[in-house]
Amino acid sequence: MSSVRARLRSRSPRLSLPGSTCLVTGASGGLGATIARRLHREGARLVVSGRRVDELTSLAAELGDGTAVVAADLARLEDVRRLARDSGGVDILVANAGLPANGELADLSVDDIARAVDINVRSTLVLTRLLVPRMLDQGAGHVLLIGSLAGLAPTPRSSVYNASKFALRGFGHALREELRGTGVGVSLVSPTFVSDTGMWADTGVRAAHREATPGQVAEACVSAIRKNRAEVLVAPPDQRLGVRLAGLFPELMQPALRSSVVPPEAVAAQKSKR
Repeated sequence: MSSVRARLRSRSPRLSLPGSTCLVTGASGGLGATIARRLHREGARLVVSGRRVDELTSLAAELGDGTAVVAADLARLEDVRRLARDSGGVDILVANAGLPANGELADLSVDDIARAVDINVRSTLVLTRLLVPRMLDQGAGHVLLIGSLAGLAPTPRSSVYNASKFALRGFGHALREELRGTGVGVSLVSPTFVSDTGMWADTGVRAAHREATPGQVAEACVSAIRKNRAEVLVAPPDQRLGVRLAGLFPELMQPALRSSVVPPEAVAAQKSKR
């Protein structure tokens, strides 16, 4: 038994947050900025990215300690490549950038769908592909994907967003196994609706069930990296159980998931963010 434990320990990623270079996408506001601040408190050097340069510059000035800014629109493949190149030696990727893409499918334009898939899925896959080789070469690193309970439980008016988060979750778990034993860890942090800041909070609508706080999500990120956890669901126990059951019985669980359906007024408020 002790030899088995020794082999498992030897396969575990060995990464220290203090001194590591951490790229956080979608950091120009909301949840990304909160995560960046939390990682900075752990002693990580930050590279922050997003579309809004003024917000990124302000965050970098707040964090100091050599925080770098790389503005990028992740719907543009050339920007994804440039972000990977200009970020320097990244030890930890926090793939946080995303769009809500909520609404009934017939009400979404083809451009809305393409942009959501490009940012929520393609940019993360490509950016991970471009950054992982260096992590493999040094035998240490971490890829942290910000998922969602929407990646486990499908609900109406979220079909495109569900699709993007289901894809991201499948990618993360498969990549984790692919990289097992290399020293590079992969984790998902999947929250419920997040209060106070971010794309849900910006709607001004409150969920019909308990929400997570940005601080809880940021703490989950630190825990996931430190312990190389496969997935952390940031939600109360009843919601965690509900989404697990929804994965097994998606049709039977729909009545129980009604409190998680994005209301029309929230969909309307998110239109400008598509």
